[in-house]
Amino acid sequence: MATLKEVFCKFCQKKFFRQNGRYNEAKKFGWNQYCSKKCLAQARIQQLVLFCENCSKKFYRAPNDISPHNYCCQSCAAVVNNKKYPKNHLVPKLKSCVSCGKQFRKSKGNIRYCSFGCRKAAEFHTPEDVLDIIRKAAEKMGRIPARRELRGISSACQRLFGSWNKAVIAAGLEPNRSHSQRMYKRVNTKAKDGHLCDSISEAIIDDWLYHHKIIHTREVIYPFTNYRADWMVEIGGQKIFIEYFGLASDSPRYDRGIIRKQKLCRDSGIALIEIYPRDLYPQERLQAKFSGLDALMSGRPALHRS
Repeated sequence: MATLKEVFCKFCQKKFFRQNGRYNEAKKFGWNQYCSKKCLAQARIQQLVLFCENCSKKFYRAPNDISPHNYCCQSCAAVVNNKKYPKNHLVPKLKSCVSCGKQFRKSKGNIRYCSFGCRKAAEFHTPEDVLDIIRKAAEKMGRIPARRELRGISSACQRLFGSWNKAVIAAGLEPNRSHSQRMYKRVNTKAKDGHLCDSISEAIIDDWLYHHKIIHTREVIYPFTNYRADWMVEIGGQKIFIEYFGLASDSPRYDRGIIRKQKLCRDSGIALIEIYPRDLYPQERLQAKFSGLDALMSGRPALHRS
């Protein structure tokens, strides 16, 4: 028969009996001994009773967790702290709805619409709506629009027709470049002045120069290299190169070419105007890019060198 040992509860000081082996084990490791699980639980919280500063609810907390202000839950803490430290001075980050232009509070993620109704109106089109939008855009621009210029219907084109180019063909227009016509085949897009461009983006830039009557030359060789600049403008004997870096950050090799061209211009004393996709899409900002150039060239005759 197991020998029992008389023990006093560490919490309530009540006398109780434990098996001799359990008593010796607790004494060896320095464990406190309790008469019941209830006393053990009460001892763990050490009976430190606090009252919430917001709702006056009673709760327990360990001594090392007590702070100058104590609350029973996070909600009560938020109620008090928001009253003490209002955040009215913080200006919320707003974003413009792609569909209606309304300003709404920006949240996490790439949310483009202020409501589901705007998203539905912008993205959930019928095939007839998509084709009508493409035709009207082409008529307004005087050319075939690029996919990035009509982002609101790009997903609808993919869903309804399989791709952007197939939607353009269905609208009775000719795509700027089909899937089988890759860059190495040099399938060009013709600008309004007759210059052949490697993409619709380059054609947009060339048309801007033509519209503002700025003399420009295509495919000019960099000094002492085989590199070619997209355009060159010459003012008072000084050369200004214009480059459209459409694949920047897409390819390490392409980025090395950009750095090489920048260094060549610095070493040769040639001014370089760099244009990136963000300067064309979703909103064209060439006026800001060419502000100084446009002022210098104003009043000159429209002469274009091919």
